[in-house]
Amino acid sequence: MAKRAFISFDYDHDVTLKEFLVGQAKLPDSPFEIHDWSIKIASADWEERARKRIRASDVVPVICGLHTDTAVGVSKEVQIARDEGIPYFLLQGYKDGAAKKPRAAESTDKIYKWTWDNLKRLIGGAR
Repeated sequence: MAKRAFISFDYDHDVTLKEFLVGQAKLPDSPFEIHDWSIKIASADWEERARKRIRASDVVPVICGLHTDTAVGVSKEVQIARDEGIPYFLLQGYKDGAAKKPRAAESTDKIYKWTWDNLKRLIGGAR
């Protein structure tokens, strides 16, 4: 059975990267499925809605780009995943290695290279 994934990403800078990940979820050998649960419009209850969606997920891939360290929403989603006991992992958004961790990430959290084989292993729990 495919795992449900909530994608955390910097909406202001990395929407294209999110779309790449959504595309990979559609591959025939994908071990995960994505429902587009992105909260596109900030509202007073976005954090509550994000918590509900993260709680309904099996894993939270966090796409790390050039500005992820300043993306308040991404840090909040990482903290929610940790609070709810939902595993998350950090995924390097760009091949050149330029990726910044969200501020809520643990210092021991590794940023993993984004390859199809790595992604399948990470979704499966290899961290």
